[in-house]
Amino acid sequence: MAVFLQPLLIAALLWWVSTGAILWLVRRPRATFGWSLGLSAGLAAAATVGVMITARDPGVTSAYLAFGCALTVWGWHEMGFLMGKLTGPRRTACPFGAQGWKRFTLSAETVIHHEIALALTALLFVALTWDQPNQTGTLTFLLLLGMRLSTKLNIFLGVPNPPIAFLPAGLKYLQSYFRRARFNALFPLSLAVAIVVTLMLGDAALASTGGTQVGYALMFMLAALGLLEHGFLMLPSPDRALWGWALEQTKPAVPVARPTAAEPINDHA
Repeated sequence: MAVFLQPLLIAALLWWVSTGAILWLVRRPRATFGWSLGLSAGLAAAATVGVMITARDPGVTSAYLAFGCALTVWGWHEMGFLMGKLTGPRRTACPFGAQGWKRFTLSAETVIHHEIALALTALLFVALTWDQPNQTGTLTFLLLLGMRLSTKLNIFLGVPNPPIAFLPAGLKYLQSYFRRARFNALFPLSLAVAIVVTLMLGDAALASTGGTQVGYALMFMLAALGLLEHGFLMLPSPDRALWGWALEQTKPAVPVARPTAAEPINDHA
């Protein structure tokens, strides 16, 4: 049982530390962004090679390394987005009154470059690890991509607690594309899919041994944490309790206004 618990603890620790590190870095002075992104780009390039190499080895060590490499590449993408270097062609707030398909297309324009970059990276990982015995790196990245897409769609459709606190000052215009609502029709489906995926990964981990078990256990914990993050969209998020060390001495990106339910969060109207 200890062999199974160790990867769970490591995955949780890496999730907490990596999220906090990114939040801390994107809140430093803009003059530091070049150094941060340059260093992380080098690490991401090395991690991409690491995903390819570890895919050839089904051992325990390679499972851990592949998981860490996937998180490193994902973190580089997130830094590029939160630092405003890779977002989309639209960098202004949502026009007041935009609804329906118009609001969706405008929202997509704010993040489309980042989404394309993530999709291309996922395809690269699939190509580099195709038909190899250790798929931990590729599956981890695909899992993160799926969780991100689900979260973003729910934020767009409306949740009680959109993650405004995580937005750095340079991206505060994105809050105008969020919608605060008590409920949206996609959320139960998202929750159900997340639960099924988490249970499937847990079952696969219990039924496996060696590096395969470690890989599935790492992804199980990551999926469980993603499920928890979905819950934070509906309940008050303990972001200050979890990452106060990364968010301290920084003002929230936006004032926490309380618009009426099902209204976009606009501060420019």
